Amino acid sequence: LHVLGNRNPLDVLNELVPWLGERTQRLDDSVLRRPEAPGKWSVIEVVQHLADSELVFGFRMRMVLCEDRPPLQGYDQDRWAGEFGYKNAQLDVALEQLGGLRTPNLRLARSLSPRQLEREGMHSERGPESVGHLLKLMAAHDLVHRRQIDRILEKVMPAR
Repeated sequence: LHVLGNRNPLDVLNELVPWLGERTQRLDDSVLRRPEAPGKWSVIEVVQHLADSELVFGFRMRMVLCEDRPPLQGYDQDRWAGEFGYKNAQLDVALEQLGGLRTPNLRLARSLSPRQLEREGMHSERGPESVGHLLKLMAAHDLVHRRQIDRILEKVMPAR
């Protein structure tokens, strides 16, 4: 969460889709699919991870808002990447998925009362997490992966 600092999580969450569009719009497919190092993710894998993370986040937020301290199951992101073929993801589809989920998730988040933001679920690995905390986690997650994408592109872009 330290990467978020004192930034408003909703502002950070609002930046991701346009930021990704700008970063990826002119990239050659081979650049999108080139990992920064063996065993590491490529840009396309990170984008698909962000899209699937948004799906999980939206579900968790809704469960916490409507259930009493529901369980929030952790998951193995590397297994998701392998099982769901992140290496073969299509950029336009991944961006459409991400934007299509982020927009209603943000709309919902902006509408929440202080009482709703305090509602908690029980994460299987991290313990109690409020909706407000989930928003901060997602915003920090966005920033970490934005840095990762910039780092990958520095390593894999052909020299000009």
